[in-house]
Amino acid sequence: MEYYSLNQYLKDTFGCKVYKIALDGGFSCPNRDGSLGTRGCIFCSGKGSGNFAEPVSLNEKGIPDVFAQIEAGKARVARKNPDGKYIAYFQSFTNTYGPLDYLKEVYTQAMEHPDIVALSIGTRPDCLPDDVITLLKELNEIKPVWVELGLQTIHQESAKYIRRGYELSVYDDGVRRLREAGIDVIVHCILGLPNETREMMKETVSYVGKSGVKGIKLQLLHVLKGTDLAREYEAGKFSAMEMEEYVSLVAECIALLPKDMVIHRMTGDGDKRELIAPLWSADKKRVLNALQKAIKDIN
Repeated sequence: MEYYSLNQYLKDTFGCKVYKIALDGGFSCPNRDGSLGTRGCIFCSGKGSGNFAEPVSLNEKGIPDVFAQIEAGKARVARKNPDGKYIAYFQSFTNTYGPLDYLKEVYTQAMEHPDIVALSIGTRPDCLPDDVITLLKELNEIKPVWVELGLQTIHQESAKYIRRGYELSVYDDGVRRLREAGIDVIVHCILGLPNETREMMKETVSYVGKSGVKGIKLQLLHVLKGTDLAREYEAGKFSAMEMEEYVSLVAECIALLPKDMVIHRMTGDGDKRELIAPLWSADKKRVLNALQKAIKDIN
């Protein structure tokens, strides 16, 4: 079975090798600041899933120096991407959750960097007021803007368990409004959530595939130190997925998706310093090789 990989999509779109640089825009999250909660989603690390973002420094305005973060990210991958281009990935916490002027400032810093070809903004569908979508639409006319939504699951009990904090209808509305604004949407789905069956996970992926979004990230559930999920795991309340189980599931999930949907991720990286389980996921090369074989072999 063939699928449309992110690597191929980037080459088709930009005509060269493109790397993502993970950025920290200094944002919070309604699941952290008391609006919805204070502990975040049950799986979320203390860095708001931005464990690989570049270190933050402030500019003369007291705002994160995004330009400097981009330069640091470029230096880190310079050998892999000589003379290449980059995507500015606002990853840490909820990157549309703030005053409009602040959003415009940090996004514009990234936009103005000559080596940035696109912005990718990780957020929640309940943090997309009309004025923010208008701003994203305006920026999208300068350079491509992608919005990454953390859906994780379509199942109500699972959403409640992970403390997602919004209903599925909010996701549907957010996708509709972003698409109407001409903005590409990428959706994050977690495979391996406690109490979800294989069929439930495939139902989530199928739902995303039918929702009209541009891309999908399939994320293996990682148990990270310091999270509430880690306490659940250490108490024996659930088991992490085995590699063979996960690999075959991903192949089946990809088979459910439209052929032109971009597969941005098939497993994800957990910070090895914080990873509790599953430990096999730290061997990324082995996992990706197994995934490629399983996808190739499926009818």
